[in-house]
Amino acid sequence: MAERAALEELVKLQGERVRGLKQQKASAELIEEEVAKLLKLKAQLGPDESKQKFVLKTPKGTRDYSPRQMAVREKVFDVIIRCFKRHGAEVIDTPVFELKETLTGKYGEDSKLIYDLKDQGGELLSLRYDLTVPFARYLAMNKLNNIKRYHIAKVYRRDNPAMTRGRYREFYQCDFDIAGNFDPMIPDAECLKIMCEILSSLQIGDFLVKVNDRRILDGMFAICGVPDSKFRTICSSVDKLDKMSWEEVKNEMVGEKGLAPEVADRIGDYVQQHGGVSLVEQLLQDPKLSQNKQALEGLRDLKLLFEYLALFGIDDKISFDLSLARGLDYYTGVIYEAVLLQTPAQAGEEPLGVGSVAAGGRYDGLVGMFDPKGRKVPCVGLSIGVERIFSIVEQRLEVLEEKVRTTETQVLVASAQKKLLEERLKLVSELWDAGIKAELLYKKNPKLLNQLQYCEEAGIPLVAIIGEQELKDGVIKLRSVTSREEVREADRKAKGQRMYAILAGPCPFKT
Repeated sequence: MAERAALEELVKLQGERVRGLKQQKASAELIEEEVAKLLKLKAQLGPDESKQKFVLKTPKGTRDYSPRQMAVREKVFDVIIRCFKRHGAEVIDTPVFELKETLTGKYGEDSKLIYDLKDQGGELLSLRYDLTVPFARYLAMNKLNNIKRYHIAKVYRRDNPAMTRGRYREFYQCDFDIAGNFDPMIPDAECLKIMCEILSSLQIGDFLVKVNDRRILDGMFAICGVPDSKFRTICSSVDKLDKMSWEEVKNEMVGEKGLAPEVADRIGDYVQQHGGVSLVEQLLQDPKLSQNKQALEGLRDLKLLFEYLALFGIDDKISFDLSLARGLDYYTGVIYEAVLLQTPAQAGEEPLGVGSVAAGGRYDGLVGMFDPKGRKVPCVGLSIGVERIFSIVEQRLEVLEEKVRTTETQVLVASAQKKLLEERLKLVSELWDAGIKAELLYKKNPKLLNQLQYCEEAGIPLVAIIGEQELKDGVIKLRSVTSREEVREADRKAKGQRMYAILAGPCPFKT
């Protein structure tokens, strides 16, 4: 601090000298020389951090969530979790950060998006980029050979955020994975069934699931003449075909990645094809592709997959798309990605370019990367892009001006007269003890109108009214908030749920 104060004094004195010289109309050379000294002193001084204006905001690529937004998120999570549980999944959790070497070399060109943490005592750490690599590390560390698990948690990517499109630096992933040695394509088909169930239940619009196989891609690259060393980087370029034209992708391959133009053209003949099982059968007859062992294995598995998808009743939602590449290095077999066919066409909505809303694939070699003996555990899984789904749902609710309840309160305990706080406290306690979701206003003598208005604003359906006459008669009056009509009377001596069980009809507090 003393050093800074001394520098500040020198800057002040030098500033006065410059002003004095200007007033004396000294030579331009002398003034320029003294100004240079002043600037040098100011550079040494640097900015005064204590005087800098603090901007109150969330970090770039992150956001807060209001109660209304959280209510929507919880409903979406509930749909997803119920589906995962319906298919027999267990739940696990892993640390939000991993050893840096755990994540290194698993994400191809996307590795540059990993957040590295400052060294905190000997361990180089990074924030998790996804939930798949930590899951593979968990399997290897615990020597697990099979598990069906789901995991919902935040992940972190040092990406260029596009908030309106549901693209953030901190976001949730909802993963479902099946690990273990099983007969071909049965777990893969179930993953696609789960993806379709969730997207249909969320009612966010028509969707299509694109399917391909890494072995078909690698076989295609080989017969087209792509050098082995360029497989992954060319795969990354092909993966951009959903956002860029073929000409743009070709220019990247040739101009930036050094691929021969004729090789790029041969790739283009394949990657612009898409269809159903008939395309699989057509490629099985392709004179070049069918001669590649890897591609042939992939095509045969895809044919089997389409048979199972037909049995699950979802083959009309699936498209075999040779342009689908999925840029992550760890995929080894079937890969898939769900995209919305159109943004939900509600009146007044702006088109949302949300990209894919779910994706996944098979990664049979990832666990072996962590196992000391290289023990492989085949895995297949999917991830639901919940942030993009939230963007769609939130926009729809805004356009429709739909009211979203942010609490689950079933009844408000109210009083019609003054000096009834003790009775309200007793009754609300009885309701809580009976497992009923209840509230009361934190005032000794609230007006009945204010209590009813609170119910309307919060969406509370019923109000239990205590008054002098009700106390004398030993009853509680239940009133519907929307109609303002009395629903029924309850015996004051009965407690909680039993108080309403004596009434005719179903209990109004049953959830």
